Amino acid sequence: MRLPVTAPSARFPLLPVLACCIAMACFQLGAALAKQLFLAVGPMGAASLRLLIGSAVLIALTRPWRRWPQDVPKLALLGLGASVAGAILFYFLAIDRLPLGIAMPVQFLGPLVLATVMSRGIVDLLWVALAALGIWCLLGTGASGHIDPIGILFALGAAFSWAVYILCGKAVGNALGNAAAPASLGIAAIILLPIGAASAGTTLLDPAILPLAALVAIISATIPFWLELYAMPRLPTRTFSVLMSLEPVFAVLFGLVMLGEHLSLIQTLGVALVIGSSIGSVLTMGEKAGAAPALD
Repeated sequence: MRLPVTAPSARFPLLPVLACCIAMACFQLGAALAKQLFLAVGPMGAASLRLLIGSAVLIALTRPWRRWPQDVPKLALLGLGASVAGAILFYFLAIDRLPLGIAMPVQFLGPLVLATVMSRGIVDLLWVALAALGIWCLLGTGASGHIDPIGILFALGAAFSWAVYILCGKAVGNALGNAAAPASLGIAAIILLPIGAASAGTTLLDPAILPLAALVAIISATIPFWLELYAMPRLPTRTFSVLMSLEPVFAVLFGLVMLGEHLSLIQTLGVALVIGSSIGSVLTMGEKAGAAPALD
């Protein structure tokens, strides 16, 4: 989860950059491990366990009730929790049918298209066109074989959810600050729990799978959150955004190393085009604003 960024330090320290890279690696490692969890509880059950355990750990660590304001935008908070639930659920459903290296770039379309719609600059259309070309390349057949169209639809659902998350996140982040993350994750867990229970049944409570579920939750939620929380105040917002645009690279690497998911040359080019469009959007946005935009 991306929190609002405070004033960055004047220097370009190495440790925050490493923290961003480790956070992205942890998220993709958690996604790769989650695929093993799919065998027992399916993607819906795995998404429910990931959010349930991850939110419980995060709430215990941050104790958001200590600084809970009186005036909370309840509708925006509910929307934020629902969008987080949708993003995780649809992403897990997508990677059940697609390689990590394809699902992650498609998910990037949500924030990118939203930034273009909200922008007044025509140049942003170039980045959407570049991303669309990248997605077209990703859908090409190659070493990864047939691309499941339902998996693409699920990835687009995750993209839409992340766009809604950005829209709702500003109001909630301004009101709750750092409490926005555990609060929204808690709501997302409550929303997904009935879906996971209906899908996996009593297997969701099987003690044999809880260690793997806890590992997935901690690696893909708790650790990245704390690393990003450390890095964001120490980096310019635009630098942080550019670094996070490299996440599809980690998806491709972990999909290849851990799951044996091979992409063809044209699909690898597609990943590069999506990354390039994301970085270009961030850089031109920063230039037009005169300062790095806040991340929600």
